[in-house]
Amino acid sequence: MREIIFLIFTYLLGSIPFGLVISYLVKGIDIRKFGSGNIGATNVVRMLGKKWGIPVFILDFLKGFLAPFLAKVLIAPSNYVYVLSAILAVSGHNWPVYLKFKGGKGVATSIGAICGLATIFPNLWFVLLISLSLWLIVFFIFRIVSIASLLLGLSFFVFSFIFPLPKEIRIFALILCLFIFVRHAKNIKKLIAKQEHRF
Repeated sequence: MREIIFLIFTYLLGSIPFGLVISYLVKGIDIRKFGSGNIGATNVVRMLGKKWGIPVFILDFLKGFLAPFLAKVLIAPSNYVYVLSAILAVSGHNWPVYLKFKGGKGVATSIGAICGLATIFPNLWFVLLISLSLWLIVFFIFRIVSIASLLLGLSFFVFSFIFPLPKEIRIFALILCLFIFVRHAKNIKKLIAKQEHRF
């Protein structure tokens, strides 16, 4: 029962729309009505600048990080609880109950979740480092966040099978990759049509 309550908490934590909250508090605007319409850090940077986009990224990151980290601290050790808490935090960001299940794309929260899991499974640091390095290289070449984010999800999934990791982590990597591709469906269409915005 304690595990179920905790997992519900991680989903509700992930559902907190920090991009929407900060943009409203700072500028009195609904960020969903500007730019890409996304509540994540990238759209906040475009609309409000790095000054507010960076705090949104950090807060979205922490939602993902705290889920498995707190599971480790508060709940009896269980790989499935660790992984489920991470998945639910990302799910909350992507499909938040507070916004009628219309949320962000989950990249910052996903990175946070991976870092949280890496405190439990140290080999994940190597996988994350490689994936983030590819993200940076691709971003600086193309200046398109969506391409870099899609590669991040795909590379994390692929490299999770190269390093010695539990099967639960590999399942998590697959789900995370699917989440990123599903949430970037519109971006993929724009990329194909050569209409995606450069940063």
